[in-house]
Amino acid sequence: MLLASCIIQLSIAQQKYEWKEAKSGGYTYKYITNDPMQARFYTLKNGLTVILSVNKKDPRIQTLIGTRAGSNNDPHDHTGLAHYLEHLLFKGTEQFGSLDWAKEKPYLDNIESLYDTYNHTTDVTARKTIYHKIDSVSGLAAKYAIANEYDKMMTGMGAQGTNAHTWVEETIYEEDIPSNAIDKYLAVQSERFKDPVFRLFHTELEAVYEEKNRGLDNDSRKSYELMLSSLFPTHNYGQQSTIGTVEHLKNPSLKAIRQFYNSYYVPNNMAIVMAGDFNPDYVIRKIDEDFAYMKAKPVPEYKAPVEAPIKAPIVKEVVGPDAENVMIAFRMPGALDTKSSVLLGVISEIMNNGKAGLLDLNINKAQKVLSASAGVMGWKDYAVFQLSGKPKQGQTLDQVKDLLLGQLEILKKGQFDETLVKAIVNNAKLSELQGLENNNNRATSLMDGFIKHRGQNWLSDVTYVDNMGKVTKQQIVDFANKYFNNNYVLLYKRKGEDKNIEKVEKPTITPVEINRNDQSAFLKKVDAMPATSVQPQWLDFDKDIQKGKAGQADVLYVQNKDNGLFRLYYRFDMGSWNNKLLPLAAQYLQFLSTDKYTSEQISREFYNIACSFTVSSGNENTVIAISGLQENFDKAVALFEHLLTHCQVNEDALAALKGRIGKSRTDSKLNKGNIMKGLANYAMYGAKNPFNNALSQADLDGVTASQLTDMLHSLGNYKHTVIYYGPQSMNEMIAAVQKEHVIPASWKETPPQQKFDKIDQAKNQVLFVNYDMVQTEVNWVRNNEAYNPDKTALVSMFNGYFGGGMGSIVFQTIRESKALAYSTYAFYSTPDKKGARYSTVAYVGSQADKMNDAINGMNELLNDIPRSDKLFETARQSLKQDIETERITQDGIIFTYLADQKLGLQEDNRKQVYEKIDKITFDDVKKFHDEELANKPYTYCVVASDKRVNLDDLKKYGDVKVLTLEEVFGY
Repeated sequence: MLLASCIIQLSIAQQKYEWKEAKSGGYTYKYITNDPMQARFYTLKNGLTVILSVNKKDPRIQTLIGTRAGSNNDPHDHTGLAHYLEHLLFKGTEQFGSLDWAKEKPYLDNIESLYDTYNHTTDVTARKTIYHKIDSVSGLAAKYAIANEYDKMMTGMGAQGTNAHTWVEETIYEEDIPSNAIDKYLAVQSERFKDPVFRLFHTELEAVYEEKNRGLDNDSRKSYELMLSSLFPTHNYGQQSTIGTVEHLKNPSLKAIRQFYNSYYVPNNMAIVMAGDFNPDYVIRKIDEDFAYMKAKPVPEYKAPVEAPIKAPIVKEVVGPDAENVMIAFRMPGALDTKSSVLLGVISEIMNNGKAGLLDLNINKAQKVLSASAGVMGWKDYAVFQLSGKPKQGQTLDQVKDLLLGQLEILKKGQFDETLVKAIVNNAKLSELQGLENNNNRATSLMDGFIKHRGQNWLSDVTYVDNMGKVTKQQIVDFANKYFNNNYVLLYKRKGEDKNIEKVEKPTITPVEINRNDQSAFLKKVDAMPATSVQPQWLDFDKDIQKGKAGQADVLYVQNKDNGLFRLYYRFDMGSWNNKLLPLAAQYLQFLSTDKYTSEQISREFYNIACSFTVSSGNENTVIAISGLQENFDKAVALFEHLLTHCQVNEDALAALKGRIGKSRTDSKLNKGNIMKGLANYAMYGAKNPFNNALSQADLDGVTASQLTDMLHSLGNYKHTVIYYGPQSMNEMIAAVQKEHVIPASWKETPPQQKFDKIDQAKNQVLFVNYDMVQTEVNWVRNNEAYNPDKTALVSMFNGYFGGGMGSIVFQTIRESKALAYSTYAFYSTPDKKGARYSTVAYVGSQADKMNDAINGMNELLNDIPRSDKLFETARQSLKQDIETERITQDGIIFTYLADQKLGLQEDNRKQVYEKIDKITFDDVKKFHDEELANKPYTYCVVASDKRVNLDDLKKYGDVKVLTLEEVFGY
């Protein structure tokens, strides 16, 4: 595929993009000619929209069911309601999720009435009395509820990625199903949306409280919400947060939630999107049959106010423990203004495309800040264009702000090369081609179109990239001068203590029955539905991978028969454990020039030919990756090889890089996620571990530019493997690579590798780091036996049953029954190389005042695994169907081969796992649990505020060791 001919063909096709109508299988649909997704748009008699895109690559289907209602549509006195409802639509109906609906219903009616009374009561004592009654009646109702039966049904049919999300204009329900589970899937979904029952509400309410409190601990979330409320002082984009206010969360109304459901979950406001391997004629008929019960009715549309122009910068500030940054946000025309959307898309790429944008070259490559970015967040009524930046050491937020706004001034003056627009279009076409391979990309794009414009502007979406190519420099300058003035929100995120932080207080909740051993008649009916078997496909490394030689370098090759894209890798068996300077050298390369090209010219040239490169150095491997259009393969390889072998010393760039690394290290210590990752490594490996295996400040200061350029120049002299996925034949590819990539007659000796061995947990210990937060995060760590490939099936079954998903024992107990956490899991972690040890890892994130209950709840499960034969069988079927429908393709074949080799495996281990699954019993899993997890010493990793957690409380779990951030991070 030639780029020039590709562009010409697409340009010609552009003239043929038009809506057409066709009929197939008895159903009429609309489509756009030359749509690369070949999407079919159906509107059923009741108004339900169905959008189908066939992709036969894998025997799986990405499904999305969406309604055009989100936090925009929440009642003003019940914000967060759409999000509540999203959670409740996993709880079942009269037909599933209940042992006896007739007996359960009176209790649920009573609970609804009690919540209504609670909602209208202000006296604190009276509210506690009512809530105690709610808790008591909820316990009685729960005796008839089957928790997570929805998840059990989806897991049983082989679904993956069971999830949902609510945003300002949408609520979307997501499933990735096997292609043979269409009938089961539609049966469950049609019942799910028929007449949902809001059972187990008070425990789910507590999960939402936890989600809210996690958001209150998240500086980015606080900044995002303040930015929106400032940009949109009257529109619900800014006035109603998706999760709701603390006050409204404390006063939920089941009646209001039911009213919301009745108003917006109607067929003429909903869409079903499916992308993957299926027969569209069969699918549309089944959807019509299963969802015909839905009745259309008028939908109350949100009447969007017109926001008054911002006439002067609105300055806001967020304070919290995370690193400082600055954000500049402009209010822009929304998605329905298709011409503005195209212009805004081009402008966003001119500012920041990751390679050759104004921010990329003038700010990031010049290392004028720690990092800078730009992007668009688009909704129906308005969009937001956002600039953001993080300061270097000693740099003020105002200095970062001035640099960001300075790049906008360059844009407004038209001081950019117009050829950049052509390069943007070529790269967008490349991304579009890559995106077609993924069912989730297809489904998400189609659903996004439905949410924003009911799919009516799909013609504009399909022609979006071509329309970008029509944009002129003058149009860009005019648009920028019209919309980018002193009409922005300026938000400073400063480090400090947020003295105004609030949290949703923990109500007293009695653990409820979850009846995990019970099943509804509906579940049994769904399970009994016939499904055509899908046969697993195993890799044959000898047949699926061609092996050759480029000089003395091994070559691993898989041909791309689908399109004109290539990916080339040089994979070295050495990383930071061999030489701590390797990651630094890999970072340094992007800032270097050669004797022929400046660093900026190299970035522009790669972007112009729609190719890219990365150099990444991990613990044990360093990988050079070059990718793009095959027609530009020779140019891309030659340009990269020139850069690698001719890069020149740049002392200023190194000094700036060292400064940025220092600031990044400081910022990393302020991030609770990084702190927990470091704690877990400390627990797993001891004081010296992979996480803190970094250059000391003194070592970093002592590194010279010539050290790094010498390392880069000589990198190709170390042993490496050439890996290729692309359309060129292997012999042609090897010849093309050898023309530019010099392979020595003999390899340089690889530096010895530093070893990190997992330590034994001889006794219980608590590792604690203080962090200013409302929540408490707890990780359990225990190292186990050495890797044994014969146990892979047993480990997989254990993880699926015990703690691997929403239907697992851990999730059902900790969240569904006891309402102790929003997020929780536990699993037996498999190492990545032969001889290394497994580790047991568990996690609970809870409110600080529930920490002890959460720890005790997890410990009970770690010591005693509950038995549920039904859940066990569901886990078995899920694992089998995952394997049956998994297709490892493209360069994934090669990387699977390399990963298996590292584990000492000579063939696809999934075959052995699959053959063993049916033979594994619960007794096998229990024996495994008892031998590896139960009543064993653990290291507890705790990140929490010492103002909210009593360290003496932690002593009952083990010896407490308070770690400094220097001990955790190694600097």
